[in-house]
Amino acid sequence: MPTGNILVADDDAAIRTVLNQALARAGYEVRTTGQAATLWTWAAQGLGDLIITDVVMPDGNAFDLLPRIKRVRPELPIIVMSAQNTFMTAIKASERGAYEYLPKPFDLKELVAIVGRALSRPRGDGGRANAAAEPDDIPLIGRSPAMQDVYRALARLMPIDLTVMINGESGTGKELVARALHDYGKRKNGPFVAINMAAIPKDLIESELFGHEKGAFTGALTRSSGRFEQAEGGTLFLDEIGDMPMEAQTRLLRVLQQGEYTTVGGRTPIKTNVRIVAATNKDLRISIAQGLFREDLFFRLNVVPIRLPPLRERVEDIPDLVRHFFQLVEKEGLPRKQIDSEAMDVMRRYRWPGNVRELENLVRRLAALYPQETITAPIVDAELQPASSSSSFSGSPAHERAETLSGSVERHLNQYFGGFGDNIPPPGLYHRILREVEPPLIAAALAATRGNQIRAAELLGLNRNTLRKKIRELDMQVVRSPR
Repeated sequence: MPTGNILVADDDAAIRTVLNQALARAGYEVRTTGQAATLWTWAAQGLGDLIITDVVMPDGNAFDLLPRIKRVRPELPIIVMSAQNTFMTAIKASERGAYEYLPKPFDLKELVAIVGRALSRPRGDGGRANAAAEPDDIPLIGRSPAMQDVYRALARLMPIDLTVMINGESGTGKELVARALHDYGKRKNGPFVAINMAAIPKDLIESELFGHEKGAFTGALTRSSGRFEQAEGGTLFLDEIGDMPMEAQTRLLRVLQQGEYTTVGGRTPIKTNVRIVAATNKDLRISIAQGLFREDLFFRLNVVPIRLPPLRERVEDIPDLVRHFFQLVEKEGLPRKQIDSEAMDVMRRYRWPGNVRELENLVRRLAALYPQETITAPIVDAELQPASSSSSFSGSPAHERAETLSGSVERHLNQYFGGFGDNIPPPGLYHRILREVEPPLIAAALAATRGNQIRAAELLGLNRNTLRKKIRELDMQVVRSPR
């Protein structure tokens, strides 16, 4: 039977009782308190082999207490519990030296198992006691159990330099996770460089990754650095890694095995020091079976896999995400908006084939195109109808799903003015209104996306080429705002 003395600190007497009983049944001696000061006194006196503590207590905060405990007892494992189940809670727990972070409510069997692992681990790896500077923004949003698993995995990965593979459908936020790994990890002072394999012609991928020498191929008029060189000392994010051609896969495998590469047309090996984070929306095991992806490369990249859940598996996060996106667009100059409970229910019932990216685009569209301060269920339902009629996973080409600009304007005119009913509008009325509405509608979409024409086209439900044609016809000036 396991042995050890556990110190439990939580201001909720019921939780203290439950933990006391569960740990005692497992064979541990337990002391409980509802005060941070008492916990500090016990720890400073050398009592306890492990601490389990809530974050918020009446006389203090565990995040302030953990560094003090770690200074006097660096090898004492500390498990942090919290009902504030955010990404930053997990990160703060990790930065301040916690052995593990558990969101409330938690599974008692899991907690007892974690206690056993912590007490049986080799001494000398008691945690990370140096707290990093806290960031001003939170890169990941959501309190669902599925996202808690992601947060805990990220918190464990921050202080180490392992290669990570992020798997998730398009629009789930894979690059956000990669950036979080970089921004809160050991390489945060180095560059973060991203490259999307699906967006680069296959014959240029090797040059993009490794750079090329002058004269290496037709058009190579000067030497050019590659993404590995640009990411030196930092993180290289390889998005849509499943679309990398076989030749480039072979060269990437050599880099991962030997820590060096040669430029296209070059002969001298170049040492590299980058952390690789890869991402895919494909099942690479299927690609391996089809002969499209190297199995040895997969195992080199898939050292630590992280699965990002699709939005339909975390609908409880939608209210937090909507508030976050409304705050973003308000900072960008769009009017303040709120959404009523019935409209939120419509969002929860929707399947979100485009995931969080689709939700963000919807929020930007609602903020840019509707004058009402409160967004209601009929508005949300109307905006989601075109998307639900052809799923982004149906294989339909984008131009078949896109509305014409006049169709988009007409739909909003009908919502604003009640439609034309059974009456045929006077000749030229609709086209006159259209000419008056088109410029501000396009301008609002461009403002909402900081001049990004691809995203503006998505907001308006347009093919990007149609939008660009309209911008030229209307002689509009498009300026990309700095982020």
